[in-house]
Parts: sequence; structure tokens; C-alpha cells
Amino acid sequence: MRRIDGFIAGKPVKTTSGREGDVFNPNTGEVQARLVFSSTADVDLAVQAAAKALPGWASTNPQRRARVMFEFKRLVEANMQPLAELPSSEHGKVVADSKGDIQRGLEVAEFAIGAPHLMKGEYTEGAGPALTSIRCASRWAWSPASRRSTSRR
Repeated sequence: MRRIDGFIAGKPVKTTSGREGDVFNPNTGEVQARLVFSSTADVDLAVQAAAKALPGWASTNPQRRARVMFEFKRLVEANMQPLAELPSSEHGKVVADSKGDIQRGLEVAEFAIGAPHLMKGEYTEGAGPALTSIRCASRWAWSPASRRSTSRR
């Protein structure tokens, strides 16, 4: 039988509550998996892991973050069917509805992927390793010499 364990900091973890519950297939009434419950200590561990990861993610330049989101989007699209089947088997949701929900989530990812483009013409702190860029959005050609400009227009 499938077992649903905890997942913290990119790795499966054994939770410490000692409690489990059945996951029923609402279409058949059969138990299809066992869900391991988390304790307060497990939740604290997850929050600590997230807090530890945040500075690295926050210091990653927007273009690299967009690439991570693009890969996430690609993986979700490649696995749309099995992802849509999970809410159906665990909650009775119609697969087509699940696909619509996933698609709406992908639209949020697409917006995040476009964020670096939306930042053009603005001052970007930490645009890359040891770089700070000031971009000039205009109809005239932008030469490397204009990089020295501090104009924000």
C-alpha cells in the first residue's frame, strides 16, 4: 500500500507523531494509502528548513529564479495527467476540473517567469554576481557607455 510520508528540505522524512490515517478512494471506498501525520516538532523543522533556504533564494537574481520556475512549469505540464488524477482518487474531483485548477496554477508560474522582463527600465539590485544594473528603457539605442548613467528613465 502506498505510504505518504513527510517531505522537508527536498527530502522524505520520517515524522515523529506516531500517528497515521487512511486515505480513501471516494469512488470505491477502498483504502488506497496511509498518510503519516506530522507532529508540532515536524512542523517546526519544516519552518526552520524554509527559513534557512530563504536567504539563498532571495539572493538569487530574478532571471535565475525565472529559470527555476520555467523548469517547474515544464515538469507540471509533462506530468499533467497523473497530477490531475491525484485529487480525483483522493477527493473525488473530476479529472478535467483538476486539469483546469493546475492550468490556473501554471498561469501564476508564467507570471512569475515574466517578472524579470517586468523589471526592465528599473534599478535592479544584485542583477547578477557582483553586478548592479540600471537599465534605460527608451526608443534610442542603449550603448554600453550609458551604463554609467544613474538615470531611472
